[in-house]
Amino acid sequence: MRDSLTMGGTSWPRTLSFISGLGMIAASILTIKHFFDANYPASIWEGSFCDISAFFNCDSSAFALISEIHGVPLGYFGLFVGALVSLGAVFSSASFERTNKTIALFNGLGVVGLFLYSVLYIKSLCLLCAGYYVFALASFGLFWRYGIDNGKQGFISKWFNPSPKHLATYGVVMLAGAYGFARYHDAKKDALTGGTAARIVEQYYGLPEVPTPSVISPYWAVRSTERFEDAPIRVIEYGDFLCPDCVYLYDQLVQLKQEFEGKINVAFQFFPLDAREGQASGGLRSLLYIGLRSEQVHADP
Repeated sequence: MRDSLTMGGTSWPRTLSFISGLGMIAASILTIKHFFDANYPASIWEGSFCDISAFFNCDSSAFALISEIHGVPLGYFGLFVGALVSLGAVFSSASFERTNKTIALFNGLGVVGLFLYSVLYIKSLCLLCAGYYVFALASFGLFWRYGIDNGKQGFISKWFNPSPKHLATYGVVMLAGAYGFARYHDAKKDALTGGTAARIVEQYYGLPEVPTPSVISPYWAVRSTERFEDAPIRVIEYGDFLCPDCVYLYDQLVQLKQEFEGKINVAFQFFPLDAREGQASGGLRSLLYIGLRSEQVHADP
């Protein structure tokens, strides 16, 4: 068909439509993953890989009120739309394209609204979301330029002629997937508030207290007080300058320094490793002692 995006045989607009759908799928999957990583992290640093600055910050979007609808991440709906666009480019039909064209219009309006909300209200922009915006607007542009019924007169005739059968099928499948995401979201929340997190805290306070070493190195990586024992959080880092895992530990301590500024002391104790031991074991190469006065600092799990 001449007046069609997906039914004109193999053509570059049809190929681009398929690619735009794949792009929406990829961006949505990354957005969903980041939503759960940021809200239910396994560590305090998980989920911050795209936090470049105060403006280009994915966490702000993950914590926003509109990041989920009744426990379903907003990225799920983008994933669903992207799948429809890609499937419509492969399994083309007039009713399929008309339905996708209507959805592309609402999807385009939605991403414009989300962009304005992020920039003007949250005052930040998630790069993963921005990727979805680009592919969604590209898909809308393709339907606007090459979509079915473009030769008809009137905005309603061009854009609002979806197939009720397709819409009903989409609705059932989308609700089924949304229910699964909502249950998964509830499980993650329960694990954080009353399950795994509570058990970790209980195990932590059940550990025996480790005494401070008799000799503390004069070389401190972080100094918050004059005396080492006066800081609420005290870390003695044992490391080897040739140990790659010790570098990873150092990077974590830098983040702790920023998060607990003025409350943490870190002393570095040189702990040389045997060469053969270093080659045989790639895991346990650094020892960490943490002294925490719980009556002064209460850290969330």
